Amino acid sequence: MRISPVITEKIAKTILMLATASAVSALLFVIGFIMAGGFKHLSWAFLSLPILDMGREGGILPALVGTLLLVFVSVSIAAPLGIASAIYLAEYTREGKTTQFIRFGINCLAGVPSIIFGLFGFILFVVILGFGWSILSGGLSLAAMILPTVIRTTEEALRSVPREFRDVAASLGASRWQVVVRAVLPYALPGILTGVILGIGRAIEETAVVIFTAGSAVQMPRSLFDSARSLAVHFYVLAREGVSNENAYATAAVLIGTILVINTFAYTLMHRLMRGRRI
Repeated sequence: MRISPVITEKIAKTILMLATASAVSALLFVIGFIMAGGFKHLSWAFLSLPILDMGREGGILPALVGTLLLVFVSVSIAAPLGIASAIYLAEYTREGKTTQFIRFGINCLAGVPSIIFGLFGFILFVVILGFGWSILSGGLSLAAMILPTVIRTTEEALRSVPREFRDVAASLGASRWQVVVRAVLPYALPGILTGVILGIGRAIEETAVVIFTAGSAVQMPRSLFDSARSLAVHFYVLAREGVSNENAYATAAVLIGTILVINTFAYTLMHRLMRGRRI
C-alpha cells in the first residue's frame, strides 16, 4: 500500500518537530536544573570575594577573572589566524590534493581530544618555551584547540556566499582583496561570528587543557605569566573533591550564565552589523 505524499509530509514534519522539542527540552532541563541548584547560593559577595579555604569559603572572583583572560588570549590568537586561513583556502587557492590534505588535517585536529591539546601545551609552552603554568600558556593551548573550529566554520560561511557577488565585483574592476572585503566578508559575517562564538564557548567550558597549562592557582592573576584557575576548573575541583556542593552549584550557574551572556552579546552585535545587509 502506497502512502500518499500528504501523509508522508505530515509524518516527517511530526517526527522533526518531536526531535526538535526533545533537544530543546533537554537543554532547558539541564539549564534549569543547574540554575535551580545554584541560583539560591549566588550573591554579590560570592562574585566579588577571593577564593578562601580551597573554595569552601569566599567567592569566585579570581576564577572569573582567570576565565575571561584565558578566553581573551585564546580568541585574540585563534580568530585572526582562523579567519585569515579560511579566506586563503576559500578565495585564493584552487581545489587540489594540497587543499584537500589541508582540510583533512584541519578536520582531524577538530576531533582530537582536549587532553591531547593539554599535553601538547604543557610540553611546548610550559616546559620547552618556559612560560610555566600561566594564562599565556593556557590561552595559547586553547587557541590551538579552537582554531580548527574557526577555520572550518569561516570557510563554510565564505563558500555559502553566492558566486554572483564575486563576479559582479570583479566585473567592476575590483581586485581579489577588494572582492573579499567588500563583497564576500559582509555577507559571510554571521557564519564567521558563529564560529568565533563556538570557539568562545569551548574555551570557557574547557577543563583538561587549562589544568595542564594554566594551573589551578586560587590567587588573583596579575599578569599573563601568572597561573590562574578558570570557572570550569574551579567547579571540577569543588565537585570532585567534595569541597562544597553549594559553591559547586553556584559556580556552575555562573559558568552557564557567562556563556549565555557572551552568546547573547555576540548575536546582538551580529544582527546589528548585518542590519541592511540581507541577501
